[in-house]
Amino acid sequence: MIGRGELVRAQEALARLRGAISSVVVGQEEVIEVVLWALLGRGHVLLEGVPGLGKTLLVRALSRALGLSFSRIQCTPDLMPADILGTNVFSEDGFKFLPGPVFANIVLADEVNRATPKTQSALLEAMQERQVTVGNITHPLPDPFMVLATQNPIEMEGTYPLPEAQVDRFLFKAEVSYPDERALVEIIRRNTEGEGILLPDPVVTREEVLLCQRVVLEFPAHPELLGYAAQLVLATHPRERTAPEAVKKYVLYGASPRAGLALILGAKARAFLAGRFHLEVEDVQAAFRPAFIHRVILNFRAEAEGVSPWEVLQEVLRAVPRP
Repeated sequence: MIGRGELVRAQEALARLRGAISSVVVGQEEVIEVVLWALLGRGHVLLEGVPGLGKTLLVRALSRALGLSFSRIQCTPDLMPADILGTNVFSEDGFKFLPGPVFANIVLADEVNRATPKTQSALLEAMQERQVTVGNITHPLPDPFMVLATQNPIEMEGTYPLPEAQVDRFLFKAEVSYPDERALVEIIRRNTEGEGILLPDPVVTREEVLLCQRVVLEFPAHPELLGYAAQLVLATHPRERTAPEAVKKYVLYGASPRAGLALILGAKARAFLAGRFHLEVEDVQAAFRPAFIHRVILNFRAEAEGVSPWEVLQEVLRAVPRP
């Protein structure tokens, strides 16, 4: 059971972490929020946005502020699974396992959709079971462990779309948008004056990160909110009686049960970041888009008519009554 003192300590640690990241990354408050939700929920994030919006900078700032081990994997078509996981090498003492870059607390998979499906699938076990199996030996990954993958949504030449099983393992998808004029002015100023962008010093410890994760997992969720999350998941399935007309018309496959997990974990993390120790309906609704946007697969009719996943999901949100 988490005590009041530990709750306060965790809140203070997250406030320092949030401030450190915001001091480097300008104009992406919602994206920072989603990344922190994933960290607190022991999950992974898919960052999608055109080049130059600070996706990599955000991940680097996060890892530096956490003071944890960090590795970057630049995904290319010639990248092999062993380049990520590691391999057994022969030495004087026989075969020895040489760990790959996935053996870090924070892993950046940059331009993940430029790696081949064979290499993309190398991350499946790591992301779900937090372990890597090479040969007949399983190696545990460090704790905490978090994968942040980036992809460009507009440049599709030479890319390999992530399979549904891989996408579903990302707790959230954060859509990185263009900054407004004021934020853009500040970005230009910071990058062209003095020494440029300086990454933050570590502001939290590993023990504080694990404490924050434990606090969020122990947050109580009212049964009505759990039922609301389940109803939202089921309403994305076209064969369900409660599905709105837009889902029956445009959805090929609905969200998996992981969407419900992401919804509640995101709601708990949002409440925690807001300084509350209880969940509200607004917390669940705020986590709805990043938890569901990558888990609903539309059919060809939706593509032909130019219907986006978010347009369908908005109908779901309106159709399911609030508790």
